[in-house]
Amino acid sequence: MLDGVRVLDLSRVLAGPWAGQLLADYGADVIKVERPGSGDDTRAWGPPWWGKGADRVAAYFLCANRGKRSLAIDIASPEGISQVRELALEADILIENYKVGQLAKYGLDAASLQAINPRLIYCSITGYGQDGPLSHKAGYDFAIQAEAGLMSITGDKGGEPQKVGVAVTDLMTGLYAVTAILASLHERARTGQGRVIDASLFDVQVAMLANQASNQLVGRTNPTRMGNAHPNIVPYQVFPTRDGHMVLAVGNDGQFARFCEAAGHADVAADPRFATNPARVAHRAELVPLLTGWTMSRSTADWSGLLDRAAVPCSPILDIEQVMAHPHVKARGMVLESADSSVPPMIANPMRFDGQRPTAPLPPPALDGDRQGGRWSDRC
Repeated sequence: MLDGVRVLDLSRVLAGPWAGQLLADYGADVIKVERPGSGDDTRAWGPPWWGKGADRVAAYFLCANRGKRSLAIDIASPEGISQVRELALEADILIENYKVGQLAKYGLDAASLQAINPRLIYCSITGYGQDGPLSHKAGYDFAIQAEAGLMSITGDKGGEPQKVGVAVTDLMTGLYAVTAILASLHERARTGQGRVIDASLFDVQVAMLANQASNQLVGRTNPTRMGNAHPNIVPYQVFPTRDGHMVLAVGNDGQFARFCEAAGHADVAADPRFATNPARVAHRAELVPLLTGWTMSRSTADWSGLLDRAAVPCSPILDIEQVMAHPHVKARGMVLESADSSVPPMIANPMRFDGQRPTAPLPPPALDGDRQGGRWSDRC
């Protein structure tokens, strides 16, 4: 779909590379510019490793760099600056995640590159944005989860604040960046002009607070950690079962009535304290212990089957190994495995277009793997 679109990816670690990988999956030609010698930081973020010896690369790097080609360029050297400017002259999109003002020292900032290529869409990903009192700070997902509110609402009530188990702020910033890039491409087809995109992890995390931020702005109450419970919906949390735990995610009054009926307690759904969601939220402290007594009477598998037949959202809690081996994951083709032993297994792009997943055909690149004859390959 993006055939003919060239992306110059000067980013490292996760947010920028995630955006670049998505564009590669959609058909763009993505050239990843890396530091000579070591490359992207995440090449060394192991174990686990793929490959052996000097050619080994961390699994972390593999997750965000499918479909790209690699050039090692020292952007602090005059020759390297000249090479990047030459590449930018032919690029449609540039993605970078250097600290604010750092690339301007080398004449690789948006203003300098758009002066030679006005059609260039320049996407700068930083921790805190291009302006504001925190713009000088480096951006790390963990720190952003803390400073932009997510950790304050993650974890057990009264317990230690917790980060989410994957770098969700980085990933969501990559996704937001891609939507902005694609919107800019659409506009450029009409105007012929590029755009400068300011993508901030901090801004994205504030936006990701979603209903929790709205609750604070409208209700003027400060959301707090509630473990696995939901501030606006009951019952919507983890419940113990006879042999473990399950997630019960009742989203409306009809589902609650069906849950009570399936559990053999249809009368509870008619109780004024529990008949509507606002009432259940108000009487959470009474209802949750009551339901806990019910859920502990059956196994997780029994509840999953029973509530699936009753059209009540309920799920077992699977570990990553179980997910990777799950029949639904296999049926949906979400794990990419190649007969070529040099190609690592990867997770597929989650989108389908006309039934097909837009997965880039190239595996993650070897460092400087697309340089030929002392320069880059013809395609670059």
